[in-house]
Amino acid sequence: MPRSKNAVASRARRKRVLNQAKGFYGKRKNVYTVAKNVVEKGLTYSYVGRKLKKREYRALWIARINAAVREEGLTYSTFIDKLNKKGITLDRKVLADLAMNNPESFKNLVNSVK
Repeated sequence: MPRSKNAVASRARRKRVLNQAKGFYGKRKNVYTVAKNVVEKGLTYSYVGRKLKKREYRALWIARINAAVREEGLTYSTFIDKLNKKGITLDRKVLADLAMNNPESFKNLVNSVK
């Protein structure tokens, strides 16, 4: 009995990798063995990047809150501590948005905490 290679599945697998490599430069886009390695590395970067994105946004929110709170004569850490002691459960994303887009309401919030 002759050996069955299942060329349909092999071609589909290679085509999928080459489609993911679309837009890459040189051999990276049309040579399967090169594209396979580059696509795998790219997927790793995208996975790590999704984690880094969360970190970077949190750092941005903290910087914005800190800048807005310092205008009111507090520091970030004391502000967050006083918020927690008052039982105000606004997350950093919302606080940063308030500080940027509604400075008067943020100022009221800071004064209520002081």
